[in-house]
Amino acid sequence: MSDMNRVESVAPILNHYLVEPYFVEDYGIVQKVYSNKGTFALKKIPPTTGTDFIRHVHLLYQKGFNRIVPIYPTMDGRYAVLHENNLYYLMPWMTNGQKENRDHKNLELFRELARLHTLSAKEVTVSKEERTEHYEKTIQQLEKHQEFLDGFIDECEKKTYMSPFQLLYCLYYNEISQALRFSKAKFEEWYENTKDTEKARMVITHGKLSSEHFLYDDRGYGFFINFENARYGSPIHDLLPYLSRSLNTRPTRNDTAIDWVYHYFKYFPYKEDEKLLFYSYLALPVPIMQVVESFYKKQGRKNEMKFVGKLQEQYWHLKNSEYVVMRMTEIENQRKQAKEGAQQQS
Repeated sequence: MSDMNRVESVAPILNHYLVEPYFVEDYGIVQKVYSNKGTFALKKIPPTTGTDFIRHVHLLYQKGFNRIVPIYPTMDGRYAVLHENNLYYLMPWMTNGQKENRDHKNLELFRELARLHTLSAKEVTVSKEERTEHYEKTIQQLEKHQEFLDGFIDECEKKTYMSPFQLLYCLYYNEISQALRFSKAKFEEWYENTKDTEKARMVITHGKLSSEHFLYDDRGYGFFINFENARYGSPIHDLLPYLSRSLNTRPTRNDTAIDWVYHYFKYFPYKEDEKLLFYSYLALPVPIMQVVESFYKKQGRKNEMKFVGKLQEQYWHLKNSEYVVMRMTEIENQRKQAKEGAQQQS
């Protein structure tokens, strides 16, 4: 699309804001607009997304959390414009000129996430029946996973000549099972600890946490963008996917990731039950089980090399996650012992 056409295509939308575009740069779903009122970001979202997230953004602003890129209202007070079957909303353009190392950025991101969770936290009532139902469903699911792993190894071991994938699976089977058992044990511990409580802590979660969704303004302050998936939920729903993605590397002792989590805990400490749930979900070897299941279900000739590569990668992810979970449970146990020791002395 030519520069002129781009200006013409966004002009009717910007008209609602009394903004007159001079020049528009295309960044995919975001357009950078140079105009008579400054530089803006115009973002396109599917109408199915809806504008519920704007309520959450406003609620956070009311509670004093202003590290979200503001969404501007139109002249008649709406926060999104429906145009040719898409919704659009307008924000200031962030320069994002921060040249700091990634680690500093992550620490700042986690501190701001902790503030966001702290300011939006509320207690909700969860009936014992709901909790028990969630527990039973999850346990059933975990047992199904274990049955599949056991069934598949039996099948592999019956072969006179195993394929490379089957051979590698037999090698990894014990560790996958171990991770699944650990996850189940933590989940059972969570249920034991909470089955008689009728309260749970909910926060506004960002829903798509990523360092790419944390931008800096020209004064060097960091702001969250991309809030379309924001909703009330457990705080672990923001932390887990981010952490899991950062563990998608070759085998490594990722102490940096542990530092991020404890930096976040400094500002928003998890309660005992939240920690148990966090460990349970982080240890759950879902990615590697998905690879095994897709190999098992694949009809016809299988690309062994591709499947072996995927299994290897997800095994690394499993080992990286295992290190983080084990190290964190070790740190927690040391802290508990130190606390108990101090109490006994006093």
